[in-house]
Order: sequence, then C-alpha cells, then structure tokens
Amino acid sequence: MTGFLPNLLFYVLPFLVVVGVVITVHEFGHFLAGKALGTKIDQFSIGFGRALAHWTDKSGVEWRLGWLPIGGYVRFAGDDNAASVPDQTDLEAMRRDLVAREGEAALGRYYHFKPIWQRAVISAAGPVANFLLSIAIFAALLMALGEPLSPARVDKVVPGGPAARAGFQAGDVIVQADGKDVKTFDTVKQLIILRTGVPISFVVERGRERLNLVATPARGDVMDSVGRKHRLGMVGIVFADRPGDRRVQHYNPIQAVAGGVYRTADLVRTTVFYIGRMVTGHESADQISGPLGMAQISGDLAKQTASLSKDLPSFALNGLLTALLLVANISVGIGFLNLLPIPVLDGGHLLFYAYEAVARRPLAAKVQAVGYRVGLALVLGLMLFATVNDLQRLRVFNFLGGLFS
Repeated sequence: MTGFLPNLLFYVLPFLVVVGVVITVHEFGHFLAGKALGTKIDQFSIGFGRALAHWTDKSGVEWRLGWLPIGGYVRFAGDDNAASVPDQTDLEAMRRDLVAREGEAALGRYYHFKPIWQRAVISAAGPVANFLLSIAIFAALLMALGEPLSPARVDKVVPGGPAARAGFQAGDVIVQADGKDVKTFDTVKQLIILRTGVPISFVVERGRERLNLVATPARGDVMDSVGRKHRLGMVGIVFADRPGDRRVQHYNPIQAVAGGVYRTADLVRTTVFYIGRMVTGHESADQISGPLGMAQISGDLAKQTASLSKDLPSFALNGLLTALLLVANISVGIGFLNLLPIPVLDGGHLLFYAYEAVARRPLAAKVQAVGYRVGLALVLGLMLFATVNDLQRLRVFNFLGGLFS
C-alpha cells in the first residue's frame, strides 16, 4: 500500500491528465466545427462508460463525464452507423423518417445530409485541433520563456566510432547538419538517432576554419531524457558547454507562433520519416508506444521533475512546464494518427468522402462494413503491438519468466 499512492501520483494521474486534455481538445475540434456549420449534436462525452455527471444545455446537447477518463466522443444526431458513413439505402430511409418527423427543412441540420465539404471539415477538425493545441503550447512557451540555445560543441570523440573515422575532434563546433543550421546539440542528436546507416554531412568550425565532414551513424545505446536506453543511431560524440555558451533567444508573438508551427511540423516530419524507415526495414518498430508507454513517460518525467525541484512551488511550476511539453508532443502524434486513411479514424472518413465526391454516391454498406472491420483490426493490432513493446520496455516478460524458471 505504501507504494500505491506514490505510483498513483507519479504515473496514473499525469497520464490521465495528459491524455484527457489531448482527447478532449480533439473531440472539441469536431464539436466546434459541427456547431459552426449548424449541425445537430446529441452528445459530447469526456470519458467512456457510465456517466458520473451529465447535463443538457439549451441547444439540446447532452454533456457527459464518463467514469473511464481515457477518451471521449462527439455523437451527431442520426449518427448510428458504425462507420459513420451510411450508404444510399440508409440515407434514403433516414431522409424519409426525418422529413416525416421534422419536415424537409430539418435535413440541413443533420450531419449525413451536409455537403461533402462540410462533413470533411468536421472530420478533419479533430486532428487540426490537436495540431493547433501543439502550436499554441510551443508558441506560449517560446514567448514566455524563450528558447535556450548552446553551440553543438564536441567535448569528446569516442575512439573508433563513426565520428572519429569521419575526422571529428574535441573542440569542434557543429554549425550545420544535413544542410540545416544547428542552434543546439539537441538538434544534432535528434537528426542522428533515426539515421542509422545514412551518411550525414556536417559543417564544423575548428578554430577559424570551416570543414565539411561526413559521418554515418551506427546503432548503439542512446540514453533518453529520463535515463532509459534505446537502440538508435549514434556517431560517438559527447557534447558539452563551455562557460558563456548558453544563452536564451526571446521571441515576440509572431515569431513565437512561427516557432510553434515549425516545431509541430518538425514532429510530423520526424514521424513520417520514422515510419518510412520502419516500413523499409531500416528501423525497428520498438519505438512505438501505447497507453502503458505514455503512462511510463508521464510518470518518469513527473519523478524527474520532483527530484529536480527544491520546493513545492518550483515542483508545481516545473511540473506544469513538463506536462505542457508532453501534451504538445502527444497531441501531434494523436493528430497525425487520426489522419491516417484507416476506416474508424478521421482519415478513413475523409477517404470515404473522397470516394463519394468522385462517385457521387456513398460506398455500399457491405464495403463500409468490411472497411470498418479491417480498420478496427488494424487499430487494435497496432495497440496490441504497442502494448507488447511497452511490456518489454517495462521488463514484465522477464519478470514473469523469472517466476517460472
């Protein structure tokens, strides 16, 4: 029992808060777009399962707070089809029923009778809301705190490593990597870790000279910010600051928003690059995490924040900053995931609408049902795979194996 409350405090609660914020913003994007386009909405729920609290507003929307706070949903009026895209037969039956009950004018308020572009906007609004949340968080932090910068100064070069073979020396300062300007050594690290076996061109300053060097990352143990090892790309360089190296770059509101857009887009680019490398077999899929992995990251960051904070006020401030950064990063991932063209996800709905726009009729119910089942199987399979990854990282299988050995 003594370990339960600390684990609840450091792992469960931060995870629920982070996921709750990200999912709520996603669903609120759908909600706001639907409202703006005059769509009738039956329910907005935060969490699943039996309602802990619920009320109905003046517009007829029932607001619910479910007991299982790991998701949420918006239910539009008449949205009873599992794939949310009824076929022509379903639409005609729905139309007759609505006209009989509410009259012809009421059709324009129902999601499935909206023009295709409006339905597409409503579907895309969830992922867009996630991206906007990330941009807003990054921009707010840049404007409030600025961006800490330090040169990518090489302190040590591992003998025999890729950097040593490329000609790197202690004291070199990396100013460009892969054609991009380098402001801090974190930029170089993020570039290297996903490019095992890919030659990377560097421009380094050595004294008054600028040299062009090419190093090819090799796979090795890379430590993340909370001290966990990952098998990723490395070149064998240890970075370090010198006195006076660190500075803070401040941003005005326009610059901060631009910086937020750049960081959000960079996360998407990195995700696409990683998926491409994974599909072609150049990277393993062990970096994919599910809910357990997110809970572990949230808990590890919370513990690290607590250990680095001197008192309760500093812990509260540092915890807020850490949570905001985690929300921003996960929000990008959720937004990107939902745009994949998989039925049951927003991207799948957009795919169906694209077909409907071209064919001038919805997909047949049988095709939708098959697509829905395949999409659900893919999503569940991905979640299962991510959970297995998480359990391996947590060494659960090693623990269970030890019980029977």
